Amino acid sequence: MRNLKSGKCFCYGDDVDTDVIIPARYLNTSDPEELKKHCMEDIDKNFASEVKENDFIVAKDNFGCGSSREHAPISIKANKVSAVIAKSFARIFYRNAINIGLVIVESETLPDETKTGDELEMDLENGIIKNLTTNKTYPCTVFPKEIQELIDAGGLVNYTKKKMGV
Repeated sequence: MRNLKSGKCFCYGDDVDTDVIIPARYLNTSDPEELKKHCMEDIDKNFASEVKENDFIVAKDNFGCGSSREHAPISIKANKVSAVIAKSFARIFYRNAINIGLVIVESETLPDETKTGDELEMDLENGIIKNLTTNKTYPCTVFPKEIQELIDAGGLVNYTKKKMGV
């Protein structure tokens, strides 16, 4: 299981689609280092320059809707975000995120009670997120052991290599 993570959050609303997570004009590369520079730029032009390792993205319903491009979760993971926390995720984004080892967590109430800049602390093993700014605690989804192992391995490809002894 992952250790306790803490960082500030960047908050967004409903229906954050893959076109604003990573704009189509940057899909000519799959290099994570290049993609991270443009992550969220059509919804938050300062995200890539301000995000720090272990920070969080917080959104409301249907995060990652739109096209099924894997570039979107790759650009977020390349920015070393601890997790994306949302009320709900588009199903294809959800699966793509797990497949590349990006932590995504559903929380029903945290997105409504959190503001950009709030400090969060996440304990995935116990399914708890604490907003250190407001001193409120929220439950979140906990992945089954097998899915958590896949995420911890860095995604499906690394997980499969590990299982095959490659």
